Amino acid sequence: MDIIYADYSISMSDFKKNPAQVLRTAGEKPVAVLNHNRPAFYMVTPRLFEALVQELGDRDLVALARQRLASTEPAIEVDVDAL
Repeated sequence: MDIIYADYSISMSDFKKNPAQVLRTAGEKPVAVLNHNRPAFYMVTPRLFEALVQELGDRDLVALARQRLASTEPAIEVDVDAL
């Protein structure tokens, strides 16, 4: 059995009948669209998609910052007053 990462789910055939109504009903929650009782895709609002993309970008930046903090070799001492 597949894990469903959504509060709402709907069959593909029911989804095809009225996708806009499914989106309205779910509000800001993701919807799993099922094909033969398995997730075929997830439907999310643009707002939720943007939040997910932002979170992934933030995670990438955190990983890069940690990597750079671990490497102090190329560090250059700077006098803040001289800037």
